[in-house]
Amino acid sequence: MAGECQRPRGACQCAARARPEPAGETLKHMTRHDAHGPSMALHIEDYALIGDLRTAALVGVDGAINWLPMPRFDSPAIFAALLGDERHGNWVLAPVNRERCSRRRYRPETLVLETEWTTGSGAVRVTDLMVPGSSDPMVVRIVDGLVGTVAMRTHLAPRMGYGKEVPTLRTDHGQLVASAGREQLWLDSDVTVTETDLSWAGDFLVSAGERVTFTLLYTAGEPRRPAPDAGAALDATDAFWTEWVGRSTYTGAWASEVNQSLVILKALTYAPTGSILAAPTTSLPEQLGGSRNWDYRYSWLRDATFTAQAFLATGHLEEVAAWRDWLVRTVIDDPSGMQIMYAVDGAAELPEQTLDWLPGYGQSKPVRVGNAAARQQQNDVWGEVLDILWAARDAGLPDAADQEKLERALLDQIEAHWQEPDHGLWEVRGPRRQFVHSKLLAWVGVDRAVRRLEEHNNGDIRQLTRLRALRRTIADQIVERGYHPGRAAFTQSYGSPHLDAAVLLMPRYGFLPSDDPRIVATVEAIQRELTEDGLVLRYAVTDDGHNVDGVPGSEGTFVATSFWLADALQIIGRTGDAIELFERLLTVRNDVGLLSEEYDARTGRHLGNTPQAFSHAGLVTTAVTLSAADGSKSHLSRPYSDLSLEGRADVA
Repeated sequence: MAGECQRPRGACQCAARARPEPAGETLKHMTRHDAHGPSMALHIEDYALIGDLRTAALVGVDGAINWLPMPRFDSPAIFAALLGDERHGNWVLAPVNRERCSRRRYRPETLVLETEWTTGSGAVRVTDLMVPGSSDPMVVRIVDGLVGTVAMRTHLAPRMGYGKEVPTLRTDHGQLVASAGREQLWLDSDVTVTETDLSWAGDFLVSAGERVTFTLLYTAGEPRRPAPDAGAALDATDAFWTEWVGRSTYTGAWASEVNQSLVILKALTYAPTGSILAAPTTSLPEQLGGSRNWDYRYSWLRDATFTAQAFLATGHLEEVAAWRDWLVRTVIDDPSGMQIMYAVDGAAELPEQTLDWLPGYGQSKPVRVGNAAARQQQNDVWGEVLDILWAARDAGLPDAADQEKLERALLDQIEAHWQEPDHGLWEVRGPRRQFVHSKLLAWVGVDRAVRRLEEHNNGDIRQLTRLRALRRTIADQIVERGYHPGRAAFTQSYGSPHLDAAVLLMPRYGFLPSDDPRIVATVEAIQRELTEDGLVLRYAVTDDGHNVDGVPGSEGTFVATSFWLADALQIIGRTGDAIELFERLLTVRNDVGLLSEEYDARTGRHLGNTPQAFSHAGLVTTAVTLSAADGSKSHLSRPYSDLSLEGRADVA
């Protein structure tokens, strides 16, 4: 249909079918007004990502940049219409009176976005990008006429402080400048742009063969540096991404999909420090109209280890080394006090607050910045870090300075606290529990320490004996108390009958053999009882009408756990089913290959923050797992058959 982005071949067919709107999602909730007049607010899956490894923007199918923090991922946004409307800041660049594009794509193996419109008078392409390594953060937008002549409009409404602060607009030596405190935005434009309603707007014509460029540059108290030529910026950005993707060692199936996810994962790294984000957005809801809205613009150590596994498995060792070095620098002064997450610069304080002037995406309130979960006790994180450090060493990375000090401290934490209840990897905001997954990761952490001592043959014999005994003790307790005979499955916590997708990771970490009846029964129970339309829920959020995680409302299926199910199906020998599920998950991606945190299987809608590192890491590692059937080596955690017999839970 003219004027709409069409889903490419292989995109989600179920999402294209007509589905009922979810209860409570009314038109008034989803309607906004912008420079083009009243229109429907974009779906989460209608957005694409551009970024420069310091921050990132979301660009909609209507040509609007509705989200852009400056200068960092976790800085206040200068465009926050994503969580409100045009009053909270955005930048529209599109044909006059056209809302949705005809088609869009990323240039192959890059984060350079091309969006095209076909109108009654011609065709036009807008290329959007941010430049990795530039001295100042900037957005470059290039309009190329393709056919005929198209009337275009640009409307730029900067609003600092998450849409709360209206900057002063002025002209400085012929340059357009928006100022709010120390922050300044400098707009370079090839066409005349005038101030109107505290915004910049301009109409212009572009004909076939003509090019019009815009560059928006951010500074904070520093003198403005000349913006680069837009064409040169495009060439540099294109070269950066294609060179980076070219370093990949992955040669398996689904290479295009894997490379696109790797580009997204790279875009979620923070170049100045090496930290890895969970997602570049805050408060996109897990339930439309609900309160499950969180700020994910930080580095969760757990999530980062999954991203690091994806990088290891595809030969991108520099990103793993950079994250590991950042982690050691961040926590080495007090490694026993390691938190579950940090800011991208390593700051520990992430106070959670609400932005009450923002109505939220689709009236989903509150809008949160910061994250109170940073202070939670989540005992699994020690094992996850020890596992990825062991895997990085196994992949050939030399140890960082003070790495052994960190590993000893984390092992000490496991020995001292593994029996304690915690909030778990799902960060329940209720009473602590004895989560099976947390106990599993305690076992993983001790196992990796044992294996290192065994491999080097120079460890303290008494320490090795003690750790082997501890590994055995943890394994015995998980089997005895984590397996629920009545449910015929490992469950969420000791004594609980409730299923939890996190235990799908048991065979991947090598805890039990793949043909152990308890593992097979657990995988099949989760597939049978914890799925919607074949995709996996994290857990049942309600029990007899009561929320079990301390947060009201419901949520969609969780994309990462659906990849975990595919992994588990392959490990227990159901490779055909695993491939079928994996390829179904590929159709959940939006038209440019992005995955959010969650997916509503009823409506075909993305839910939660986007794009989500957890989801894209799952795509990469599952592709590697399924492509490794020929026996090629992967730097994912080794399967149980590689583990020492003493460590396995099936050996007395």
